[in-house]
Amino acid sequence: MLSLNTTDLPEIIDGLPNISGWEKEVLSVVNHDAPIFLPSTNIKLEDVNAVFAIALHMHQPTIPAGHGGSLISNLQYMFEHPNEGDNHNAGPFAYCYSRMGEFIPELVHQGCNPRVMLDYSGNLLWGLRQMGRDDIIDNLKRITCDRTYQPYVEWLGTMWSHAVVPSTPIPDIKLHIVAWQQHFAAIFGWEALARVKGFSPPEMHLPNHPDTLFEFVKALKECGYRWLLVQEHSVETINGESLTYKHLPHRLIARNSKGETISITALIKTQGSDTKLVAQMQPYYEAKTLSKQLLGSVFVPPIVSQIGDGENGGVMMNEFPSAFKQAWWDIVHNGGGKSGVVGVCGTEYLELIEAAGCKPGEYPTCQPVGQYQIWQRVSPDNCQPEAVERAIGELKQINPNFHMDGASWTNHISWVQGYENVLSPMNQLSSLFHGKLDKLTSTDTGESITRKSDYRKILLHNLLLQTSCFRYWGQGAWTDYAREIYQRGENLLQTTTLGD
Repeated sequence: MLSLNTTDLPEIIDGLPNISGWEKEVLSVVNHDAPIFLPSTNIKLEDVNAVFAIALHMHQPTIPAGHGGSLISNLQYMFEHPNEGDNHNAGPFAYCYSRMGEFIPELVHQGCNPRVMLDYSGNLLWGLRQMGRDDIIDNLKRITCDRTYQPYVEWLGTMWSHAVVPSTPIPDIKLHIVAWQQHFAAIFGWEALARVKGFSPPEMHLPNHPDTLFEFVKALKECGYRWLLVQEHSVETINGESLTYKHLPHRLIARNSKGETISITALIKTQGSDTKLVAQMQPYYEAKTLSKQLLGSVFVPPIVSQIGDGENGGVMMNEFPSAFKQAWWDIVHNGGGKSGVVGVCGTEYLELIEAAGCKPGEYPTCQPVGQYQIWQRVSPDNCQPEAVERAIGELKQINPNFHMDGASWTNHISWVQGYENVLSPMNQLSSLFHGKLDKLTSTDTGESITRKSDYRKILLHNLLLQTSCFRYWGQGAWTDYAREIYQRGENLLQTTTLGD
């Protein structure tokens, strides 16, 4: 692995998570081409017919509901108010956040060859530390930092406060990505951060507006990411059709309204949002029905990729542990755990097939759903922002269901319609934030500004306001929380004298 000369980071500074101030160090650590899994993988591609990859998504929002209205984790609130709603699940939730630190070592020591990918929001990681749940963090550190278990576990990056990308103000997308990377490095170390190469968008929500998508992919690549997970129904072929080769990696094409293009590798999460798919290890059983497919000039094992909430629902809380273990026992009894059908991590799979001769440029291409209709009306050779917006307007008139809100694994829910009372303050706070601070952070002393606690506090409120839960969980208390965070953020911006 890389030799990293960066110093250790403090995890908490003045009571706040370390989400800013070391941007240059973060980008220097993550931007490298060194193989992550290839030196240590015990899987040989020629022995494998098909593979599967599962990811567990974990999140708890930060809410202004602690003593005196202080910012606390919703998990802490659940523990403190056990008789409200389903708050009795606080204990089981906390165990779910920790249990992979037990399951992976147990399976490895039993001779199994398990794999899991983990996606934890920054809010959750901070909240666990706020609650004094060092036991959970230590369990996660064990499977992240101990070289014995590194080949079996892959962390996926995400947006720090679980903001859905399509309705996140464009200037804040990269702030979320880097904040998560820095916070992760402060907890698990720089070497662990250097291994984070896959990205999990909250709610699998992929922007389909050309400019938002372009800036999202651009930010991912600038932050060292090699691939992202996308929901199959959120993308289409370049000809506007459903994907034909959903069990192969794709190249996601992003073209903005100026005609510039950029691309990144995408692994396709199949089917919709259903925790049972992961809880019952459906990806393994689906992979057993598949055989090698031609990719470019190489026959490769297809991959079934799946992600689900790691704690939500009785099936995940209660049935997943036995189903997870049973699948790995079954695999080890049918091929020794390294041949036939096996589990992989996303980066491991991509490194294996690329070492066998596959080239990302030969992957089948895709784009966000709805873009085919835009590019039918706007010539890529003569692309202008006005023409793109005109085409979008025409399409909305022709088809009331056409939108540029993006697509996710929860397409029955709009993240935009009906939430103007959250989105307007969210955009307003972002605008105030960048209006006041961008000119300060763009100077030679910009990094010293982002290390100041006042800056970090303002950034925290800006990112927290964009947490998806303030919309997903409906009007009422949750939109009240958002309003309170906005008010505090605005007050901080008005009273702070950074750089003055």
